[in-house]
Amino acid sequence: MGEAAEISPREAEVLELVGDHLSNAEIGSRLYISVRTVETHVSSLLRKLDVPDRRALARCATERTRPDRQRPAPALPMRLTSFIGRERERAALTAMLKESRQVTAVGPGGVGKTRLALAVAADAADEFADGVWFVDLVPVTDSGMIATAVAEALGLGEQPGHDMAESVAAALADRHALLVLDNCEQVVDGAALFLERLLAACPQVRVLLTSRSRLMVPFERVYPVPSLSLSLSSADDREDGEGSEGGEGGEGSVVGGSDAVALFIDRATSVGRPLDPAQHDQIAEICARLDGMALAIELAAARYATLGLDGITAALAHPLRMLTGGSRAQDRHRSVRAALDWSHNLLDPADRALLRRVSVFVTPFTAQAASEVTEFDPATVVDGLARLAEQSLLAVTLAPDGTRYRALETLRQYGADRLTEAGELHDTRARHLHWCLARSAELAAPRADWRALFDQAADELRAALAWAESRTEHRADAYRLARAMAELAFTRHLMAESQQRYEQAAALATTPADAASMFRHAAAVAACRLHGDGMHRLNRAAADVARRAGDTAAAARDLAAAASNAYRFASKFVTGLPPEEADALISEARELAGADPSARAAVALAEAGQALTHAISATPTHSTSTPEAPDEATHTAGSPGAPTVQEAIASAERAVELARLEKDPLAESAALDTLAGALSWAGDAFAAAATARRRVELLSGAPYGPNTPTGPAGTHELIEALGEATEAALGVGDLPGARQWARRLAEHPQLAEVGHRATGWLLVADTLAGDAEQALTTGLRFRDAWQRAGSPARAVLGPPAAAMATVHGLRGDQDAQRDWSTLLAQVDPSPWNTRGYGAVFDAILMLHQGRPEAALERTAPEPGQVRQWTTWIWLHWYVALRAEASVLAGAPDAAARLAKARTAVAGNPVATALVERAAALLDADTERLIATASAFDAAGCRYQSARTLTLAGGEHAARGARALTDLGLAPMTVP
Repeated sequence: MGEAAEISPREAEVLELVGDHLSNAEIGSRLYISVRTVETHVSSLLRKLDVPDRRALARCATERTRPDRQRPAPALPMRLTSFIGRERERAALTAMLKESRQVTAVGPGGVGKTRLALAVAADAADEFADGVWFVDLVPVTDSGMIATAVAEALGLGEQPGHDMAESVAAALADRHALLVLDNCEQVVDGAALFLERLLAACPQVRVLLTSRSRLMVPFERVYPVPSLSLSLSSADDREDGEGSEGGEGGEGSVVGGSDAVALFIDRATSVGRPLDPAQHDQIAEICARLDGMALAIELAAARYATLGLDGITAALAHPLRMLTGGSRAQDRHRSVRAALDWSHNLLDPADRALLRRVSVFVTPFTAQAASEVTEFDPATVVDGLARLAEQSLLAVTLAPDGTRYRALETLRQYGADRLTEAGELHDTRARHLHWCLARSAELAAPRADWRALFDQAADELRAALAWAESRTEHRADAYRLARAMAELAFTRHLMAESQQRYEQAAALATTPADAASMFRHAAAVAACRLHGDGMHRLNRAAADVARRAGDTAAAARDLAAAASNAYRFASKFVTGLPPEEADALISEARELAGADPSARAAVALAEAGQALTHAISATPTHSTSTPEAPDEATHTAGSPGAPTVQEAIASAERAVELARLEKDPLAESAALDTLAGALSWAGDAFAAAATARRRVELLSGAPYGPNTPTGPAGTHELIEALGEATEAALGVGDLPGARQWARRLAEHPQLAEVGHRATGWLLVADTLAGDAEQALTTGLRFRDAWQRAGSPARAVLGPPAAAMATVHGLRGDQDAQRDWSTLLAQVDPSPWNTRGYGAVFDAILMLHQGRPEAALERTAPEPGQVRQWTTWIWLHWYVALRAEASVLAGAPDAAARLAKARTAVAGNPVATALVERAAALLDADTERLIATASAFDAAGCRYQSARTLTLAGGEHAARGARALTDLGLAPMTVP
């Protein structure tokens, strides 16, 4: 630069124009001199300024003539609305631009590529000394005009003897600049050639390009632009690395971690109607249905003032009709349909046909599936899907089981419209239906990854069924698919859907026999869900279908089942079946049964339930002659003409025999259930427990499950048998057996919907065994499931709630105890609580707290007076605890009560040990007292063993205290 004085005025003019990146011809034209003269001046300047080339000469010109030149302002379109979210996407794209000279932001129309690119360009403007330039290529349809469009954006004119690409390259040769080329999808081939020349000639230029398809060149770095984030939790799960959430400092807040919701709120608020925060969930649902597409969300939000959220939700049944009216400068952004038309028109006819036919898939699909549904050659489909994915019309997921493709919801709607226009909708849907039927058949075969495969296919099957069910010509196929879906949903533990699909199959069945069969399966699923009223309705529906078809034997079986189920599962009914209605059902079933053996067996079962129910209702509620063990007169005497309990037993035994002759394990199990109840009511708890165990053994070897003729009925029968076996084992003091059956019940997968019912008896068994730690864990699971189920009030849930209140009381946690006591009063305010199991659990806690007088008062009623509430499980516990309270409270008749209690509980190891411990305390016999601790240990009752040691006092008391501490219980108070 020291030779500046030697530069002539003309050379200075030439130098300044070189700094403006004009060519020699342009400089000659500007200064009215020849090109040769310009070349001479340039050569002189290179020598005088001692620089190697024209690019360096231009830099010298800038430093010499304009040393204080300011950085040019970015030549970007002005934003008319705020930019919302996209924080992670902006950061990722900015980082890519620093690493690569040409970055392509690709994505479907309306995803927000342009807005994102403009935001990134604005962020990066300070990094480019010579400016940022925006070039809209939408109007460009001829690849040869790309350079012209760039030149116009740069303000360049045409140079004589040079094409426009050369002029652009010359102008940018030594500039540090960023070009934003927007919407290149219709000229990708030309853009690739232009950029290859430009980037080779201009080493400091970088290009950010937006397109619906890649350029497919080696120097390209691709960034797939994701849909707007829908929620914070979904950020890391979105396909193709879809971006995350977070606010965008000062440019639009992100609501609840959702860019999509924030954009909707911003645009909806701008039309003059504010949104309440309580509406955010509904907005999130709308945005999800729009796949997080920015254009679709903006167009939907624009309709908020006239439609409201409810109207928008309803209108999304036909989104392309509603998502219109955008005030966009470009027609293709005035509606989602216009944006899709733009992409569609760029396709060749074969790819258009493929796109519209694959729109019937609602979930990601494979090339093989597409070939089967579209009826195109597999090789053609593979190539076509790849091209559609390159055009951002399909999303691609690479998984271990193969490549899958997915169309966004608005594109699926668009494809359906195109199918209709082409007259191909019905045939394509029919092929899709048949493909789904084949898929459902494949899913019926067990395999290790079955659950994942079902979840992958379920929505596809549901969509095919929804289309087929209203089309008469496909009714048979719809029936087959509904039945398959019912069975698959049952296996997947989707109990509500399974019932719905069985009922749907019944409505679609083409024969009465199939319809009745589907109603029976639906009834069994309703029973598994604890919906007794639904079970009854469906049993009656099956009977009606069978009777209309003239199948009187089947109608008899269904009517008898409706009656017997009302007896057996009364606790599952919200509205109990009136006795006279049950009697009428049995009479009608008896008339229809005729000589059919299976119908006669079903009627016999209903009659056994009828006899037992009438016998129980006719039994006096108390006896004064034998308070601890009611005699035969107490439980068989009743209203004149009413059946006795012994007659009910005989009736149940007859039902068992008839079912066995039919070789029907489910019917036999049902009859054994009724027999166990009759034996228990007769006072033979041990025979009842043996019958319950026999029932479980019978079912464990019988076929049951979703794909057998018995279907859900077998599963329901086993669930009930496990519950009955647990209860019966508790009733006879078999705590290890009770916990075994209860654990099996709690782990049964079909009880996922009713986890509170599944875990209830395990909670009771753990509490009575003294396993407080396990009870607390199970209690959390129980309460959570109960709340998820809507906090139902059912008497069967009372014992678990009472058990948890007792556990917390034994631990000294009074707040938790009160909490569970409140829950107990909510689920079961009946006498079962106040006079039955509630008295048992209260007595256990009162005795632990050293309040035997309170325990004696709580068990004051004679056993015969509360027999109706203690029979089956609680009678032995009630009698034994009452006897112990009598001894510890110093009741004058304690010895007499002990003698009667010993007889009443004989054979029950836990109750017997309780009575013997009380007798040892009465006699002050420490040796006998310590012996009962071993008896409790052998019976699996650790709490009562520790209590025994504490009651023994002396050196034993310390051991007992440590045992209680190990159990997680508070110290016991010795009266």
